[in-house]
Amino acid sequence: MLINGVRSLHTCCLRFPYTTERPLLRSMSCRRTRRRRLFPTFCSAAATANKERNAKVIVISGPTGAGKSRLAMELAKRLNGEIISADSVQVYQGLDIGSAKPSARDRKEVPHHLLDIRRPSEEYSVGQFFEDAREATRCILDNGRVPIVSGGTGLYLRWYMYGKPNVPKASPDIAAEVCSELADLQTNEDWDAAVQLVVEAGDPRAQHLATNDWYRLRRSYEIIKASGSPPSAFQVPYDNFRQECGSGAANSFQDADHSVDPHVNSSEEISSKELDYEFICFFLSSPRLNLYRSIDFRCEDMISGSDGILSEATWLLNSGLLPNSNSATRAIGYRQAMEYLLRCREQRGRSSPGEFYSFLSEFQKASRNFAKRQLTWFRNERIYHWLDASKPLENALNFIYDAYHNESGNISVPDSLRMKKDVSSHREVSELKAYRTRNRYFVRREDCADVLDWIGRTQTIHQDLPIA
Repeated sequence: MLINGVRSLHTCCLRFPYTTERPLLRSMSCRRTRRRRLFPTFCSAAATANKERNAKVIVISGPTGAGKSRLAMELAKRLNGEIISADSVQVYQGLDIGSAKPSARDRKEVPHHLLDIRRPSEEYSVGQFFEDAREATRCILDNGRVPIVSGGTGLYLRWYMYGKPNVPKASPDIAAEVCSELADLQTNEDWDAAVQLVVEAGDPRAQHLATNDWYRLRRSYEIIKASGSPPSAFQVPYDNFRQECGSGAANSFQDADHSVDPHVNSSEEISSKELDYEFICFFLSSPRLNLYRSIDFRCEDMISGSDGILSEATWLLNSGLLPNSNSATRAIGYRQAMEYLLRCREQRGRSSPGEFYSFLSEFQKASRNFAKRQLTWFRNERIYHWLDASKPLENALNFIYDAYHNESGNISVPDSLRMKKDVSSHREVSELKAYRTRNRYFVRREDCADVLDWIGRTQTIHQDLPIA
């Protein structure tokens, strides 16, 4: 989108060639990180705690589709920076379109970290992200470059900045015992019985986990067996920091679906002086109606063509994975696409336009709802400066560049660039309530003919395929 001849922060979906036969290779930045792990003193031993605390780290977040990846790219070029992805889907190999991964060209131009580091059949936790992201930060700083953390996974960013809870790690014996106790229940897909088992063991919050989130359920059970206490019994650094800052009652969040306290004074910003690094944080968004329209168009882009999210979902199904069975297949877009394709396979590769449009609508709605939850989450994260993504990109770049070089520690967003955190006017509320999707490409029944033809050619019944 162009505004007065200058490209705005909104960018269209990145499209890259995709084939189901692609090998699952780790990225160059990941291989470089792995080599560094063989020599830990190269990254961490050289810097003292005081040096780290004085080091500056830029954090750029925002709801899905706001344009944070493009902003991070351009900023990295100006500041001689490297980007650390804080996206819970971009860690998975092969999930490129649905997670809007940076292109190969972008990765060559600016080093990226924590992309393509897990297979879709593997789990990746927020604790693992903390360790990997902190190591990448030390490596970037030791190389004399600027760390730029970019992503919209709120819990990843919270733990990254404030630290992770000191939860005991289960011994191999306990882990094997838990796995054995839950194995039959998982095989029989008896989620309710498994949850009840963990609730009775001592974690009532297990009943609030997302259905079939077997990884977190196992982890909760492991913690109970290792310590005698549920995960909620352990202090969260973020909550402690808020209490020390006098911010009132602290809330502990398990994931980005939980809401925040609407009564907290969100205009008061938290200083990062007591954290491990000097974090300079920005939250990029746009007026809600504009954001929703951008998300709807983005979903259309991801579906268009033969190399889009449907192709990636086909690859997941052909690998033996089922929708909603683990972190990768619960991701927005992939879950809906896999469920839709399974229905097509049950019908021997056939789909009506009505079924396609129902899938598209579900995908768009889930994406908008996710963006709404992100806005709710970050509204209470007072360390962030909110920027308007509908303004020219150059304005935001200049502001963040100056903020990084500002030694006073005082950052004030100009009115021309400031983004409101809340929908305040009655007119905006009414417009949001009346919002209806208006597609750009898929408008008439015949507009999805190419997609339906592709489904007919590719979604034959696949049986007895190995797990990825």
